Amino acid sequence: MSTPTRRARWLVPALLLLVWLGIGGALGPYAGKLGDVATNDRAAFLPQSAESTRVTDAQEAFQQDETLPVIVVWTADGGGSVTGHRAEATRSLASLAGTPGLVGRASPALPSEDGEALQAVVQVEPDLGDALPAMLERIADAADEVAGTRAQLAGPAASQADLSDAFSGIDGLLLGVALVTVLVILLLVYRSVLLPVVIILGAVFALGLACAIVYALAERDVVRVDGQVQGILSILVIGAATDYALLLTARFREELARHPDRFGAVRAALRASWGAVVASAATVALGLLALLLSDLTNNRALGPVGAIGIVCAVLSTLTFLPAVLVLLGRAAYWPAKPVRGGDPEAGHPLWHRIAALVDRAPRRIWAISLAALLACAAFAPTLNSKGVPLDEIFVNDTPSVAAQQTLARHFPGGSGNPVVIVAAADRLDPVLAAARGTRGVDSAAPVGDSGRPGGGEPKVVDGRVRIDATLRASADSDAAKSAVARLRTAVHDVPGADALVGGYTAQQYDTQRTAEDDRALIVPVVLAIILVILIALLRSLLMPVLLVATVALNFLATLGVSALVFTHVFGFSGTDASVPLYGFVFLVALGVDYNIFLMSRVRQESLHHGVREGILRGLTATGGVITSAGVVLAATFAALGVIPLAFLVQIAFIVAFGVLLDTLVVRSLLVPALARDIGAVTWWPGRLGRRSRAGE
Repeated sequence: MSTPTRRARWLVPALLLLVWLGIGGALGPYAGKLGDVATNDRAAFLPQSAESTRVTDAQEAFQQDETLPVIVVWTADGGGSVTGHRAEATRSLASLAGTPGLVGRASPALPSEDGEALQAVVQVEPDLGDALPAMLERIADAADEVAGTRAQLAGPAASQADLSDAFSGIDGLLLGVALVTVLVILLLVYRSVLLPVVIILGAVFALGLACAIVYALAERDVVRVDGQVQGILSILVIGAATDYALLLTARFREELARHPDRFGAVRAALRASWGAVVASAATVALGLLALLLSDLTNNRALGPVGAIGIVCAVLSTLTFLPAVLVLLGRAAYWPAKPVRGGDPEAGHPLWHRIAALVDRAPRRIWAISLAALLACAAFAPTLNSKGVPLDEIFVNDTPSVAAQQTLARHFPGGSGNPVVIVAAADRLDPVLAAARGTRGVDSAAPVGDSGRPGGGEPKVVDGRVRIDATLRASADSDAAKSAVARLRTAVHDVPGADALVGGYTAQQYDTQRTAEDDRALIVPVVLAIILVILIALLRSLLMPVLLVATVALNFLATLGVSALVFTHVFGFSGTDASVPLYGFVFLVALGVDYNIFLMSRVRQESLHHGVREGILRGLTATGGVITSAGVVLAATFAALGVIPLAFLVQIAFIVAFGVLLDTLVVRSLLVPALARDIGAVTWWPGRLGRRSRAGE
C-alpha cells in the first residue's frame, strides 16, 4: 500500500476524533446548564383541557399579581395553647411589609380549634428563582421572633424550595456517581486501563451534545424540562452509550483474533454490530417518542428529550468509538491482549456451561423461569400508583414536609391547599350550598376584595366569583381526591353556574386520571413499535412475538417485586401516577435491546451452523458482554437513587431490578430455552424457519 493511501486511511478517524473533542469542549458545559431552563411546577405539566388547569387560568383574573403562598405555622415550645401569642405572631409578619419580593401584607395569624397552633399566609412573587431560599429564611426569622413558640414554613413556596434543593444534585452528584460507577464496572470487566476511559469519554461527549440540543429547544419553548426529565436524560445517555460501546468493543476484540489489520477488524466489527445497535436504539427512541401521545406535558417532554439522548449515544458509538479503536488498535485493551488467531467465539467457561444446560434441558429451564416470573407478576396489581403523599415526596426529612405534618395535626387536613371553585357570580349561593353539603368538605367561603376567603364582599370578575373550600382530609390523600370528585359532581349539577373545581388536590386527581388514560393508549403503541422493529431486524414473525411477550412478562414481574419492596422495605404507600408508564417504556424498550443483541447474533450463527448450534454459539459469544451491559445499565439507573425524591428512587429500583432480571433470567435462560425447545419454527416465515429440522 502506498504512503498517500496509508495516510488517507488514518485521516478519517483522526478527523472524527478532532470533531468529537471539539464537541466535548464546546458543548460539554451544557450538561450542567439544563437546570437554567427547567421548571418544577407540577401544575404546568397538566393538559390545558384538564379542569384544574382551566381553574388555574381563571384564577389569574382574581389576582392583581400572581403569587406563591408561604404558610407559617406556630406551636408552643413545650406544647399547649398558643392563642395568647396571636397578636405577636401577626405583628411579626406585618414587619415584613414592603420587603422586595413580597406581595401585599401577610394575613392575620389564626388559631386552630384546639388552640395549640397558629397559622398565617405570606404571599411572595412566584419567579424569585434562586432568591426564594433567602426570602423564606427572612420570613422564618421574623416568625421566630414570637417568644416561646416554634415556627415552621409550609405551603407551595416551601415545597418548591425543598424540591429545588433536592434537584440541585442532578448536575454534579448524580453525574459523578453514575460515571464513577460505570468506570469501576468497566475496569472490572475489561481489566484494561484505556478502554474504560475511552467508553466513558464517548458517553460524556454524547451527553454534552444531547444537553446542548435540549437546552436550545427548551430555551425556545419547543420542549419542557423538569428536574426528573433532566436526571433521566443524563442516566439514559450514559447507560445507553456504554451499552452500545460494550457491544461494539466486544465484537472488535473478536475480530482482532481474525484480522491482523486494525482497520479490517473495525470494519468487520461495525458490519456485524451496527444493525443490532441501530435497531436497539430505535426501539428505545421510538418507544420514548410514543410518550408524545401523553396528555401530561412532562411525559411528552421526556419523549423527544430521551430520543435525542439515544440518537446522540448511537452517533458517538458509531463514529467516535471506531475512530479511537482504529487509532489505538490492540493497545485499547492494555494491559490485556486480544489473542491473535484464537477462537473468537470461545466465550467464558460459565457461558459454555449455561449453553450446555439450555441445550440439555430446555423445557425444564423455560418452565422454571416462566413459573418464577409469573409468581412475581402475580403481585403487580397490588402496586398503588394513585400518587405519592406530600410527606413521601422526599425520601429524607425536609422542613416543608415537617411543617405540613404540623399543620395537618392542628387544622383541617386541607388547610393551606384549598380547593378552588370558580363559578357564575349570580349562582354563588347555590354553589356555596352544594360545596358545603359535599361529604369531605370542611368549609367553603367566597374570596373577597381583600383577597382572602370571607374577607368582605365577594370579588366579582367578569361575572364570576372564586370560592375556596377546605377539605377535612389531607390534601394529597385518596380521601381528598374522592372528595374533589364528589365536589365536582355537586357544583356541576348547579344549573347555570358553569362551575369549575381546581387547586392542588384537583391537580393530583387530574394527573392520576390522565396517567391512567396515557397507559391505556401508550402501552399497546410501544409494543407495536417494538414488534415492527423486531420483525424487520430478525425477518421472522414468531420470534419477535416471543421476545415482546417475554419482556412484557419481565415488566409485570418487576412491578410485582416493586410492589412488595416499596411497601415492606422502603415504606412507600404508593407511587407517582407516571411511574408505571416510565417503568414500562424503559424496561420494555431496554429489555428488548438485550434480546436484540442476543438473537441477532444467534441468527448470524444459525445461518452458518444451523438453528440449534446457532443458539448455543450465540449465547456463548454474547453472554459475557450482554451481562456486563445489563449490570452497567442497572448500576447507572440505580444512581438516580442519590437524588432524595421518591419518584426517582422508584424509577431507579424498577429499571435497575428489571434490567438485571431481564439480563440474568429472561435473556440468559428463558428466551434461549424457548427457542431451543421450539426449534427452527420460531424463525418462521424466514429462511431459517423454512430449514428442515435436520439442520438443528
